[in-house]
Amino acid sequence: MEITRRRLLSALSAAGLLAVIPRHPASAAEAEAGSARLLANTVDIFAGTAESNARPETAAKLAAVDKTARTDLKSMDDAGEGELFAGLALGTDDANLNTAYKRLYEIALATRAPNPAAPSDLYGNTAVRRRVIDGLEWLHERYYGDQSKGYYGNWFNWEIGISQHVSKTLVLLADEVRTYRPALIATYITSMDAYLRNGTGGDVNLDSRFHTGANLADITTNRILQGALLGASGDARIRKALTDQLTVFVTVDPYHLAHGVTDGYYADGSFIQHASVAYTGSYGKGLLTRVVQTLKILDGTGFAHGEELVPTVRGWVRDGFAPLIFEGWMMEIVKGRAVSRTDSGYTDVAVVVEAVTDLSSLAGGADATALKSYVKHIRATSRAALNPAGFVSPVSIVRYADIIGDASVPAADLNPASRSVAFNAMDRNVHRRPGYAFALARSSDRISKYEYMNCENLMPWFQGDGAYYLYLSGQDQTQAYGVDYFTTVSPYGLAGVTAPVEQRRTIPDLYGKPYYDNPGHPLNFTSSSESQNKYVYFPRGTNQHSGGAVLGAYGLAGAVQSSDAAYQDRALLPADFVVHRNATAAKSWFLLDDEIVVLAAGVGDGAGRPVTTTVDARTAAPDDQVSLTGVLRDGRPWSGAGTGDLRWLRYANATQGSSVGYVFLDTPKVRVALEKVTRSRRVVRTANPDTAVTRTVLGVTVDRAAGARPVSLAYALVPNAAEAALRSYRSGQPLKVVANTVRLQALSHAGLGLTAANSFTAGRHEAAGVRIEGPASVIVRRERRGHTTVAVSDPTMDRERVGVLLRGRSLRQVRADEGVRVSRAHGGTRIDVDTRQAYGRSFTVTLRD
Repeated sequence: MEITRRRLLSALSAAGLLAVIPRHPASAAEAEAGSARLLANTVDIFAGTAESNARPETAAKLAAVDKTARTDLKSMDDAGEGELFAGLALGTDDANLNTAYKRLYEIALATRAPNPAAPSDLYGNTAVRRRVIDGLEWLHERYYGDQSKGYYGNWFNWEIGISQHVSKTLVLLADEVRTYRPALIATYITSMDAYLRNGTGGDVNLDSRFHTGANLADITTNRILQGALLGASGDARIRKALTDQLTVFVTVDPYHLAHGVTDGYYADGSFIQHASVAYTGSYGKGLLTRVVQTLKILDGTGFAHGEELVPTVRGWVRDGFAPLIFEGWMMEIVKGRAVSRTDSGYTDVAVVVEAVTDLSSLAGGADATALKSYVKHIRATSRAALNPAGFVSPVSIVRYADIIGDASVPAADLNPASRSVAFNAMDRNVHRRPGYAFALARSSDRISKYEYMNCENLMPWFQGDGAYYLYLSGQDQTQAYGVDYFTTVSPYGLAGVTAPVEQRRTIPDLYGKPYYDNPGHPLNFTSSSESQNKYVYFPRGTNQHSGGAVLGAYGLAGAVQSSDAAYQDRALLPADFVVHRNATAAKSWFLLDDEIVVLAAGVGDGAGRPVTTTVDARTAAPDDQVSLTGVLRDGRPWSGAGTGDLRWLRYANATQGSSVGYVFLDTPKVRVALEKVTRSRRVVRTANPDTAVTRTVLGVTVDRAAGARPVSLAYALVPNAAEAALRSYRSGQPLKVVANTVRLQALSHAGLGLTAANSFTAGRHEAAGVRIEGPASVIVRRERRGHTTVAVSDPTMDRERVGVLLRGRSLRQVRADEGVRVSRAHGGTRIDVDTRQAYGRSFTVTLRD
């Protein structure tokens, strides 16, 4: 249903965002002045100012700008007949057309970037500027202006990418364009409007699945710049674009979706793009960058009161980004197909640091100090030096240098050192302790199992099936994870994954294209159709149960593994469409202090195939000194690779100074492999360089033979474990597996006084003095001084209420979240929790004797 203007304004008003835009339109004079300020702000952001560029910290950035422009100009000089840049064929490849516009922007930028310390003959060069303007006109006449010949390939380039480069180029050269080719601005704006084909009437359509989240922020920022280029007559365009962009600041309510859009930030810090992809580390950081740039662009223009939005964006950083950044590294679980790119998690975080740096300049008081402290914290803890020369703005480089050099600003994380975060809205968990961080990727009928697109992330099949990542403090994470992890570790053997033993083929290998092409089928499979999204690019699981609870700094997660939507709908799909059936398992993850405990039940396969469950997969440089030691259940020592009935195992990398222990609480024989693997990075992304990577790969797996009955597993990961610590684990101490079936999984930790349980089915479930009614996640901790704390969550997202009975003497309520009711009951204390529309949120209550 198309959203009306009245409904949009009502939604913004309810979110407290309508006050951001002045109620009355600006006068012609005010609009003209505001537009001029907006254009000047934009130039300052991208080209820097004379003051910022005089600082030595910007020298490397300015040198890179100048070098890139000269390379582009040389390519123009060498262009042949029918070319604008040498070797860049135009007319059929939209990516090449986007590149041509990007290069024109890069040249224009060099003509506007002052460099007092090392003056460039490109700065202020009228001839070069006019050459760029001529290039814009040449491209429009031949490859862009004719709507009947455009819009081939990727929609993104036509609706966002090209418009972004054109808009910024016109802003940088606005005065020259008005003098030299005054009609060019209006010509391009008309064409850019026409290419918004997923919009309405040449404008944004908030009901379009293409105009959401980070994409919407990009489109509306482009339109704000275009409005400013139109001067006084662009006021309405700017106000409309700002009103549309404000919708990305509204927290998504999954039970009351605005115009059906699930993309955006959620109350628990989750960020979703493409309707169902956990995407903080890619599209999420893009949205963060864009909105912060927009706030800077608008500063002092009178078009908006941007300061009203700063607290919202700060909340994104604190609750959405900070938990996912470990020692300067962006965790893999929120990067979608970007996990296959050669840019590292450190590079991802540098983008966030620039945004936070700029956000701190827009905040005030304690908020500004906290953001600056976080910037310092990332720099202090990162295992890779952050290079601010990679920042977009020279002004940001100077701000960053000032923060780092300010002795009055302490380095401090925005989160406590010990924290467990359930991003249930995007099926992710992060558990942090001094010394390590654990990240878990789940999936469900709400959240995609993986993202594949454009020949990126070619072998993604199990990345959302309980895959996890154990980051160890002090380690260079490029040696543990990143693209080389996915290159050298088998896609069927990712840490945490239960997978059938089979060989799957990539999409290009199956269909000879980056996508499944069948437009004549009733489901209309084209490169960007909804069916392509649903069944190829980011298929969801078919299980409803995926969630968990958090109690203080402790966490619990649970999920039922499923096949994807394509397998479920296989009868509807074309005969040549390949579907995959998944293995089965119900799993729980218990997130404690010294251990992460994993229980798995019903591990098997309905098709009778053999199945492997990977306890862990770790990589090391080929020359690192790696060792494996352990003890069998009969007490005999173990070392190296092989298969055995292990009590515990320790992996140590002496070169990196890192170790992980594995305690096998109730597990069949374990296969341990340690081998050197060499593969090209192109196996995961066709656009990657054909670079051979060699890693020593550890695989700790439990194998199930073809046709065997389903089994249960229970094991603990012990980060940074010494052998003495691993020897201290005895049967039931401190870890005791209370239950491990497909109905109920429960664990007790004697030292913590903690019992946690996931129930997966209807009916009553009993575990260590706790009765749970129906599917739920429950954590109970009996602390000293007679206090008992309880956390309850609905992992199905669909229950009206959850009931729990604590057996034993009756307890009194000390405090409780809204929606929690405590009462006496036969046999103990009853807790009833109203979970209606809570979307997996944990409810807590404190009781005492």
